[in-house]
Order: sequence, then structure tokens, then C-alpha cells
Amino acid sequence: MARAFESNFAAGAEHGAAVCVYHRGVPVVDLWGGWADEAGTDPWRPDTLGVLASPTKALVTGAALLLVERGLLGLDTPMSEVWPEFGSRGKENVTLRMVLSHRSGVVCLDHDPITAYGLRTHTPIVDALVTARAEWEPDTDFGYHATTFGHLISELVRRRTGLTVGRFFAREIAAPLDLNCHIGLTDPASAHLAHMIESKAEELMRGEDPGEIEELRDPGTLTYRATLASMSQEPADPTVEDPSYGGLASARSLARYFASLIGEVDGFRLLSAATVDEMRKVRSSGMCQVMMSPCSWGLGVQVPDSPVFPVDAGLSGAFGLSGANGVFTFADPEHELAFAYIPNAGSEAMGSMDPRNRRLVEAVYRCVR
Repeated sequence: MARAFESNFAAGAEHGAAVCVYHRGVPVVDLWGGWADEAGTDPWRPDTLGVLASPTKALVTGAALLLVERGLLGLDTPMSEVWPEFGSRGKENVTLRMVLSHRSGVVCLDHDPITAYGLRTHTPIVDALVTARAEWEPDTDFGYHATTFGHLISELVRRRTGLTVGRFFAREIAAPLDLNCHIGLTDPASAHLAHMIESKAEELMRGEDPGEIEELRDPGTLTYRATLASMSQEPADPTVEDPSYGGLASARSLARYFASLIGEVDGFRLLSAATVDEMRKVRSSGMCQVMMSPCSWGLGVQVPDSPVFPVDAGLSGAFGLSGANGVFTFADPEHELAFAYIPNAGSEAMGSMDPRNRRLVEAVYRCVR
């Protein structure tokens, strides 16, 4: 593992990064190196927090499924029974299971895009979700809920607990597991944040050439409407809750979180084995109607096989999430593994596995063998 990690730096693909692997509930790899800042003056530390991007959704998924286990949410109960205002414009039968498997059709907020103010106050985004329409008949197709996923679930969590998903995660998951994982950073002065060096995702937000994702050239496409046209274009604030793609974590804490999904970590297991088996079942597979690339989803997590979560990297029994900024994380119950990799040099790959991820994941499975 150390050689694979070092090779990413030697290849010039890395600026700063950390990788952690848990095996049978115990950390067996915990590596970090490089720089947390772009100037190369602030060394990466074991507690350095990186932006998670899409893997934020894995934290939100854990919170939602914990409430399902507690009987406070139902996977197949219409969300409008918990949130009556939501049940309009083709959304009356949308369920939590549909959102988790990216089948609800509620993927666009281009009619009322997210703003920094909306993220701080929560209510404007809730109102936008109420007036959003389902872009296809729910549960008949699937498309990545890039922008809406975390906010849809956060409002369900708030309706049942009185807490937004970030606060619920902090109290019920991060605290008992002693995680340095955050959906909204309450004390930024005490945190060591990695500065994200621009990735392909940020270039797209700035309007540069989308390359292989042709649909991002056309504001009329579902791809554009569900991503660039729905997202905040203002600088990210780590203190606000952005439950779709603004989470922060250290690699060792993200790996610890995934380890708690498949077994006990210091006596704490987050979800039952039966719930995790449900997470891992393929719910959506084929061509994603938003990203227009192949993908396979369980409940809130990617599952094999797709270019971003490929079997040929060793992931045949795993589930997890990849981020457009290069973050990659997974758990593998059969091998009793949990893995997290967080860089700050953004990924140039969109729609396929980042070569840095592949080197590290393949090294993990070589070690297991």
C-alpha cells in the first residue's frame, strides 16, 4: 500500500492526500503526505479534512438508514406522508427508497437554484424541492440526484427528529464513533482544512470545455439542468450544511465510518447486517439519465459494475462512492475491508475510475490475497 501511495506522488498526480484502510474493525493502513495548501507550505496531517464531494451522500445515507432501523422513516412510505407539501408535481408517490436508488426523478432545482443563503437557512431549498417536478415518472428510470439527494433526505430527517441531517449525523453517528467527519463544520478554527486544487468539476462550474460529457455544453439538457444550473455558484463555506456534496472528513475517519457499516468498531456498529445487505443490492443499473454514463446503484451507494466502480479493480463485493474531485471510499463485507482515500489535487477523470484510486484499490486487494 505504501508503495502505491508513494507512486501517485512520484507520477506527479498528487499534491497532498491521505489513505486509510480498516480490516476487521481495526486500522491497518494510515498514510498521509504532501501539502494541504496549494503553495506547498502547510503539510498534510493525519487529521486534515478534505472536501468529500459526492461521498457526502454516503454519510447522509447512513443517517437515513439508521432512522429506518429505528422505525422513524420507511423506505417505501411516500415522502408526502412525512412532508405533505412535497407531494405535488408528480411527486406524491416518491419514496425514500427511490431517492436512495436515484429513481425519484426529482433531480433539478434549476427553477430555483441553490444559493449560499439557501444553504445557510435551509428553508429556501426545501421550498424549491416542494415546487420541483419529477423529471420522469418515479421509479421507471434512474438518474444521479447530484444536487437534490442530500437536501431531500435532510428534510425528511428534520421532520422526524427536529434536526437537519448534518446535526443528526454529528450527534448520533460522528460522536459515538469519534469521527472527524462533518456535514457543516461547527468549529472551523480548530480544524485543519485541505485547500482543494481545482478539479475537472470546478472547471466545468467555471464554464470550461466539458470534454467527454457533451451534455454539459447545452443548458437544455437534463445533465446541465440537474448539475450546473441547480448548484450554488458561490464560494463554498465549510460551516454550512451542504448534504449533497459539501461534507468534510479525514481519510482515517471516513474509513472508520465505512468500517462501522460492516462490523463493530470499538464496540459500535452503525447498521445491522440485514440493512447493509439491502444497501448492496443493485437497485439501478445501466445508462444514468443525468450523467449519461453507465452506473450501478444500491441504496445510497455505488455497487459494481461500472467505469467508476469497476469489478476489475477488485471491487466485486464492495459498495461505496466515488467523487468527481478524486475522493474514493468503499466497504467490502466479504473481505472485512473499509477504505478511504482523500486528495486535494482534483481528478481529471470524469465518468471513469481515477488512476490514483485504481493503484490504491488494487494494492489493497493484492495485500488481502
